[in-house]
Amino acid sequence: MNGNVIVSFPGLGIGETELNPVAFTLFGKLEVRWYGLFITLGIALAFLYVAWRAKKSEGIKPDDVLDVGLVTVILSIIGARLYYVLTSLENYHSFYDVIAVWNGGLGIYGGVLGGALGIFIVCKVKKIKMLRLYDAAVPAVMFAQVLGRWGNFFNGEAYGYQIVDGSSRYFFFLKEFSVPVSSFLRMGLLPNEFSSSLAYVHPTFLYESVWNLIGFVLLNLLYRKKKFNGQILLSYLAWYGFGRMFIEGLRTDSLYIFKGIFGTDGVRISQLVGLLCFLIGTALLIFIPIWRRKHPEFAAYEKPAAETGVQTETPETPETPETPENPVREENPEPVVEEPLDPHDDLPLEETIAEQMFAKRENEEPAPDPVEEPAAPEPEEPTAEMANSTEKTNPAQGESPVEENNAVPTPKELEPAQPAAKPRRKPAEKAPVAEEPAAEMATSTEKTNPAQSESPVEENNAVPTEPKELEPAQPAPKPRRKPANQRGTVTLPGKKKKPAKKTPVAKRGSDHADH
Repeated sequence: MNGNVIVSFPGLGIGETELNPVAFTLFGKLEVRWYGLFITLGIALAFLYVAWRAKKSEGIKPDDVLDVGLVTVILSIIGARLYYVLTSLENYHSFYDVIAVWNGGLGIYGGVLGGALGIFIVCKVKKIKMLRLYDAAVPAVMFAQVLGRWGNFFNGEAYGYQIVDGSSRYFFFLKEFSVPVSSFLRMGLLPNEFSSSLAYVHPTFLYESVWNLIGFVLLNLLYRKKKFNGQILLSYLAWYGFGRMFIEGLRTDSLYIFKGIFGTDGVRISQLVGLLCFLIGTALLIFIPIWRRKHPEFAAYEKPAAETGVQTETPETPETPETPENPVREENPEPVVEEPLDPHDDLPLEETIAEQMFAKRENEEPAPDPVEEPAAPEPEEPTAEMANSTEKTNPAQGESPVEENNAVPTPKELEPAQPAAKPRRKPAEKAPVAEEPAAEMATSTEKTNPAQSESPVEENNAVPTEPKELEPAQPAPKPRRKPANQRGTVTLPGKKKKPAKKTPVAKRGSDHADH
């Protein structure tokens, strides 16, 4: 047969088929086997899955996953080989026999332990949370095992006991049983260790491949309801350990430990390790949720930014101080949106801003009509006492503040260097002045200095004629809006803060006559 394998599956309607373990040959000498191709394909797909799952569910960057993968693959191969060699030292007599991986001989538990060690080392160096990365990696490991078992199929290995008359042998640790087997599950194999002709055996590679495929689907479904870090890892240990514990009892190529202590052959290592993984994983899956009721922070799981907005688990680098030689640049600078200042695009910037200020002022308080002058109130007949008081005062200061405020400013008054004062509201009509208070006021006015005889109302309502009279603490008044033919010469006020409105001064009359 030239090293080929003949297989058949009568229950599935597949007759005898010859398989060549060698896929192709390079340079006429280097054989590339199907087993190696399936292992390599499993590693590649596992890496892609871990990179996707770690970024989506754990917030770990793909660059960190690549660093972990380079170390983990090497340590996994070394661990799998050492596990197989150490459990069967009687079959290896030289260093060449130990490193001849192409001749077969890898232990899955050794590969898992080596990969776990690689993840531990890289996570400690790069400050990544280990449990998060373990959770992202174990479903990929299980999927790689699904493909790896089909490499055993092309090699004609990892099969079970012979099925004779609808039954076969089965070992559960040290106890042997005879179990019935359906003809649907049997696989014809040649060569085999039972006879020189085609024999029907248990396709244990297929059992484990299907079991792992179901576990891979369940782990991905469980990821949607993950409650704490390490939950997926423990679920993998419990699921795979439980299945491997029972499937291993059907295999004929098991590795043994405690030979001569527990029976002649000892205990199957994979069966014992599977039992321990199942017990430990199940116990922790039950205990940790109970423990977290009193300690919610223990192994708490938070969804990353891809799903809610969490950040990655890698440490943040310290910020570099901004200097002229080393300016700090923003990775994603926000675009600057310039809003139009005014619909008058042909006007200068200063005039456009002034137009906005005038429009705002018109909305808040309507400006007086610049064309029609308000009719001046008819002056009342002054009494003799008020006439005497008016003659002693300065004629420039005796003018009515109402007339000055209501006067319409001419273009000459609005100079660019000195904006006009804000117009005051028109006071209400004057109330008639009583005769007796006017007499008292005239008497007191004659005794005082003419400069001090001005009433408080006139002092408050007086408009300063020179810039010296303006106090520095008072904000500059807003300029009045110029006619359309004089625009372009407006000077902006010094402060943008709107001055507080003054309370209206009480009118001259009987309210202040007694003070």
